[in-house]
Amino acid sequence: MKALVLSSGGVDSTTALGLAVKKYGKENVIALSVSYGQKHTKEIEAAKKVAAFYGVEQLFMDLSKIFQYSNCSLLQQSTEEIPEESYEKQIKETKGDKPVSTYVPFRNGLFLSAAASIALSKDCSVIYYGAHADDAAGFAYPDCSPAFNKAMNEAIYEGSGHQLRIEAPFVNVNKAEVVKIGLELGVPYELTWSCYEGNANPCGKCGTCIDRAAAFKANGISDPAI
Repeated sequence: MKALVLSSGGVDSTTALGLAVKKYGKENVIALSVSYGQKHTKEIEAAKKVAAFYGVEQLFMDLSKIFQYSNCSLLQQSTEEIPEESYEKQIKETKGDKPVSTYVPFRNGLFLSAAASIALSKDCSVIYYGAHADDAAGFAYPDCSPAFNKAMNEAIYEGSGHQLRIEAPFVNVNKAEVVKIGLELGVPYELTWSCYEGNANPCGKCGTCIDRAAAFKANGISDPAI
């Protein structure tokens, strides 16, 4: 059995990759890294280092043209600034009834659909991705929710002729739990990148930086990448 893992170079997807390698063996795991028009290449650079660490095959896909009409603050063409505040504060501002400004329109839906075609072509039976409960909270990233995962899994399973399914191993746990699992697996968090900015060092101010720092703190350690 072979697995395709959506690998962004961040904490969650790298932990998912570590799980897949442990379960299926590195020779049966493929990492798929996607460019979507983000403002920097730090994510892809980190994903390359992670794939090399695990010794898995890595594929790349460019979906940036699909997002060219979006003004999401993560994208190159955006006129919006990336918020320098926690997701909790952002959710309060949106009142929990719409996504935060760093939500890339239906990104996970697009990634998973495209990945399904590649997975079938590469004889994979499962797609892993790193969605977790914190991202889905307050409707911040609705394409990380259990309901979304269930619907996409059913669609891909049926659309593949029952050959392919998706697995989101962290969809019901928070980021601190993801890190706990990863530490037990020996995941190379020192190689990962989460910050929405593309500077030499993480900004420490954006939502994902704040979320990441809290997850490592909850596990009683400092961030290995800093």
